[in-house]
Amino acid sequence: MTALYDLADLPGRPCTIAAALELVGERWSLLVVREVSLGNHRFSDIARGTGAPRDRLTARLNALVAAGVLERRQYSDSPPRSGYHLTASGRDLLPVLQALLQWGDRWAAEEPPVRLTHAPGEHEEHTVDAEWVCRTCGEPVNSSRVERVLTPAGRALSGLPAEERREH
Repeated sequence: MTALYDLADLPGRPCTIAAALELVGERWSLLVVREVSLGNHRFSDIARGTGAPRDRLTARLNALVAAGVLERRQYSDSPPRSGYHLTASGRDLLPVLQALLQWGDRWAAEEPPVRLTHAPGEHEEHTVDAEWVCRTCGEPVNSSRVERVLTPAGRALSGLPAEERREH
């Protein structure tokens, strides 16, 4: 199951950022996704890696499974035990974690404890940075070259007609 929100029910500006934060905006949620992405699938490993209180971790894991970010996979019959794994939705959060890591390296930590590198074998190892890239042409894009366009859903939430009327 994937949790979807009626944007009109969220406070403030109708926005999918607000809906996303309803799902994963609590600290423990993103730390759980980080731990599972690092290969920690068992509750005890996730608890150790996040430092989350057990009751809070249980609630976060249940919420992330219900939202379709994680899935449970049974790894033992006796006693019955399950591990947690990222779904496609969870894997789509990895660039968000990378951007937070990069921001934290620059603005929140004196000395970063880890860095992400790329070394495919054809060239020297180098640091990986999160950046915006156009899906169509592959060109790097900065925020000054991005236009915000209301979709029909956004226009309806803003009280505007579904289609923009142009005067001739």
